[in-house]
Amino acid sequence: MAKTETKGRAAAARTVGKVDYESLYDAFLLLKSRDECARFMRDLCTPAELQAFAERWRVVQILDRSDDSYQTIHAKTGVSITTIGRVARFLLQEPYQGYRTILDRLKNKAYSKHF
Repeated sequence: MAKTETKGRAAAARTVGKVDYESLYDAFLLLKSRDECARFMRDLCTPAELQAFAERWRVVQILDRSDDSYQTIHAKTGVSITTIGRVARFLLQEPYQGYRTILDRLKNKAYSKHF
């Protein structure tokens, strides 16, 4: 078997399709508690991947509640300027609005606890 043919098979085996993503999203929707989520994430992610998620989420929250410069956020968090810029772009410019959806829900949840 030619070397390029072996590489092609390995790449094909790693291909993740729409069904795979949807299955993952459905799995998240089944989580019922913070503890379940933490256990699932520890099984699913390496410690470095989990740290990267947590760092990005921290940056999202800082960007949402402050006017800190990227340099200031970097100094506070240790997160790279490149990552901060990417998070800011997805928070403020991209059409997906996933960060915004969750930030708004968290604000409404905190607000509703007072009533």
